[in-house]
Amino acid sequence: MDRQTAPRLVLIGALALCAPGAFAQTLPSSSSVSPPPSVSLPSDATVAVPAAAIEPTTAPDTAVTADATSTPDTPASDAPTSEAPTSDAPTSAEADYDALYGADATSWVDPTLPEPASLPQVFDPWEPMNRRVHTFNNAVDRHVARPLAKMYMAVVPRPIRLGVGNFFSNLQQPLTAVNSLLQGKPKQAAQSLGRFTLNATLGLGGIFDPATAAKLPHHDEDFGQTLGTWGWKRSRYVEVPLFGPRTVRDLFGMAGDAPVALLRGVEEDKVRIFLQGLQLVNLRTQLLALDSMREGATDDYTLMRDAWLQRRTYQIFGDRQLEEDKTLPDYLRDDENPTVPMDAIPVTPMDGG
Repeated sequence: MDRQTAPRLVLIGALALCAPGAFAQTLPSSSSVSPPPSVSLPSDATVAVPAAAIEPTTAPDTAVTADATSTPDTPASDAPTSEAPTSDAPTSAEADYDALYGADATSWVDPTLPEPASLPQVFDPWEPMNRRVHTFNNAVDRHVARPLAKMYMAVVPRPIRLGVGNFFSNLQQPLTAVNSLLQGKPKQAAQSLGRFTLNATLGLGGIFDPATAAKLPHHDEDFGQTLGTWGWKRSRYVEVPLFGPRTVRDLFGMAGDAPVALLRGVEEDKVRIFLQGLQLVNLRTQLLALDSMREGATDDYTLMRDAWLQRRTYQIFGDRQLEEDKTLPDYLRDDENPTVPMDAIPVTPMDGG
């Protein structure tokens, strides 16, 4: 071994121990270092050469790639970031929505439309008891009233059923006339009396309805509606056995209507009971169309209560529209057939019994 080769090997080994990455960087990926074949060391010479220096060494491709693309002199804080720039510009979906409906979400609403209907609040503190009575009434209706109504429709021809309905409707006109006067509606009271007289004479006791052909409108008023007009606007709901939905106000109304009801004046008990029973069957026949709606209801009690209260509220306050109300179209301003939307019905919360 010559004197120049030995120091070179020692220098290469020291560089490999101190900076193996730098040593790998100085070598190509395909280069290898091996002792010259002609070098022979004496037996008393000791040279420390690491194995990495004399074995084939191949630098990883990733290290070479990273070193080739990196800039060591640039601090990490100065490196460019990959964060997306923020912008307040709307997205394409938002731009399409604004083009259809405007920048304001409510700008497409027609400002000339009336306010949504405000339904009356339900006053039902006796609900647990009412539900039990409702279950009883449903059982009676399912086993007695509904079968009788279906049998009545199947046996009695439609013209006769229509005449029976006209007869009982005409019997209510004197009661309507009295309550119309109590409510301050003299014109409506006169129309009800004229309707009763014309149907009772030319209509053969009310079986026929010539009053409708004479353009006399049909009205339906009772003392419960009169109490509501006088100021008893809110009353607690109660379901009465065999009579169905009512309010406490309507129970007093039934007591007030009893002396004026014409059927109560029939002295023959058998005739009076027969007529009252026929009236109930006729009424149940008119309600058969609602059975399909009730069958799909989640809560039949709530459905019947809310529907009955809304209808009752309209019966009391529906024809009390103000003359200066300009929101209704002309076809709803007919004095003979007053109609108002539900939001025009005044419902004042009151603590009533």
